Amino acid sequence: MLSREQIKRYSRQILVPEVGGEGQQRLLKSSVLVVGAGGLGSPAIQCLAGAGVGRLGIVDGDLVDITNLHRQTIHAGRLGLNKALSAHHFVEQLNEDVAVEAYPCALTPENARTLVSEYDVVLDCTDNFPTRYLINDVCVLEDKPLVHASVLRLEGMLTTIVPGRGHCYRCIFPSPPPRGAMPTCQEAGVLGITTSVLGSLQAAEAIKLLLGTGNTLVGRLLHLDLLTMDIDEVVVHRNPQCPVCSDEGAFDIHLEQYAQQGCELE
Repeated sequence: MLSREQIKRYSRQILVPEVGGEGQQRLLKSSVLVVGAGGLGSPAIQCLAGAGVGRLGIVDGDLVDITNLHRQTIHAGRLGLNKALSAHHFVEQLNEDVAVEAYPCALTPENARTLVSEYDVVLDCTDNFPTRYLINDVCVLEDKPLVHASVLRLEGMLTTIVPGRGHCYRCIFPSPPPRGAMPTCQEAGVLGITTSVLGSLQAAEAIKLLLGTGNTLVGRLLHLDLLTMDIDEVVVHRNPQCPVCSDEGAFDIHLEQYAQQGCELE
């Protein structure tokens, strides 16, 4: 049952037919794990906390740097602090309804399955390939929905993965590119609005999954070019030979395979 204060706080959201009072209660009982509290994670965390998702887990081993602040606005005033801890402070100040668990460390094969298993939905807000593959593989193994996004300059991609209902990340990208083949945001740059748009869309997909409403991006890959405002959608299918999500898949998590995928783990 929603309290009087909660009814007032979420009143505009409750008026949305797809949410209502029952949906708001469902959100307050739900949980999301956000891996990466940087450019994508910052807007996603803000949207999820504002919406009243009852429990947020935030994983990040990095520290807040001044070069982050043009796009990672939730960290304002906390230079040098771990990003997971900084995000924890932000959420506590924004919405006391939300329980926050900060994990000030990298996601690794040793801790990934334990962390992922404790949440309803996972958001991949990371910026390197080994961690992206690790998150995908663990979510498939733990049967957890995953919302993935990636950005560069003024472009971004977004997809939603629900194990057993469609593709996984490896179905689209079977193997990571060679080391140095893809520039990072540090090398090529990124505009803050790009991460804001894509991170907010990740939160939107997560909220739809938690509410069980709307059409998610399961089976679809969305590409956005904010310079031209072109939005392209590609239909993607489950790969019957995928080593992770196929019926014959016999996959397990081993540290060596991620360390060899082209760059260091976070």
